[in-house]
Amino acid sequence: MKVGIVAPEFPPELGGMQTYAYEFSRELARRGHQVTVFTRAHNEGEISEPGFRVVAGLRRRRRFDRLLFNKHRMDMWHVMNASYAWMAEEYEPVVVSVHGNDFLRPFNLVERLDLGTWRGLWRISGWLQGLDTTLGRWRTARTIARCLPKAHHIVANSQYTEAALLRRNPACRMKTSVGYVGVSEHFLAAHMRTESNPAPELLTVCRLSEPRKNVDVVLNALARLRGRHAFRYTVIGDGDKRTELERLANQLGLQEQVKFVGAVDGTTLLDKLRSADLFILTSSASRYTHEGFGIVYLEASACGVPVLAARVAGAAEAVKEGVSGMFVDRPTIENVAIQLERFLSGEARFDPKACRQYAEQFRWERIVTHILAHYPRVIDDGNDQRTEAVIS
Repeated sequence: MKVGIVAPEFPPELGGMQTYAYEFSRELARRGHQVTVFTRAHNEGEISEPGFRVVAGLRRRRRFDRLLFNKHRMDMWHVMNASYAWMAEEYEPVVVSVHGNDFLRPFNLVERLDLGTWRGLWRISGWLQGLDTTLGRWRTARTIARCLPKAHHIVANSQYTEAALLRRNPACRMKTSVGYVGVSEHFLAAHMRTESNPAPELLTVCRLSEPRKNVDVVLNALARLRGRHAFRYTVIGDGDKRTELERLANQLGLQEQVKFVGAVDGTTLLDKLRSADLFILTSSASRYTHEGFGIVYLEASACGVPVLAARVAGAAEAVKEGVSGMFVDRPTIENVAIQLERFLSGEARFDPKACRQYAEQFRWERIVTHILAHYPRVIDDGNDQRTEAVIS
């Protein structure tokens, strides 16, 4: 089967949606399908993957991208961002994977008019920029709402995301399923440490451009515990909030315990996860943005590292309480400090093997099997199964 994967978010960019598109494409290719990934051009160049072809021609504008797609004949189109649901209006068959933020507040403004490029309007392009963005988001949101119900099937990354989609667009009912996300094999194959660090190593991995990630809350919680427990806290990720967060850590007197290391490559990330004692990401949710699921929670669990998360949005489905980690019901400073106190004091303990066993349920092989069952036709190569995987 010739499958066209439309992935505006794709490596070498880092992120959960990028990982989802990449691992899904790899597994499809492993099963013998002819996979072509359509993505945008990256300054770092494109990844080289023997299993599939990458076409870096997306311009994230419907009027241009249809010209690209028209040059390629596919048996199946799989869209990795709700903004490209417009394809269900022009191509067939189309399956869409949704993640949450992509339909709640579109960030690939495929229906943007780019008014500043119009003849005669460039003179006021600065004034037009804000209007163009607002109008482009409104037009894109309308297109998503109209076109998603026309897709052959819609795959949500969590039960929470599916429910949010159906509340927003009831016309999608009977066309959705929950496929969850997977964890890369190299995390599951990594050697797990059997001993804890003398001073527990705490780790967060996230973009430092979204306040809802609540890194500031964690810093304030740790400041309350500084005199009672030894610990080291590493924050991986970059963004426009990094300087502000580094300043806060210093103001709280945590400069000796806290280290911001910026973005790292995959090998370094794996090493940091393997050496951690607790992974922390207590994200909030808002009207337009939430943690759809959180691949990074599974990556930590696969390395035998327990997780502290907020029981909010899709993150509540990414952690098994008491097995792969623990929750705060609301990500406040007090609640986070209480759970960190339990962990640092030794009251809350977790078995690394149990953490990994939980993550193993989310292998990409099982996730892709679920989604292939919803393709209009599936070539049975001996690997595809018609039964859906049940994540417990």
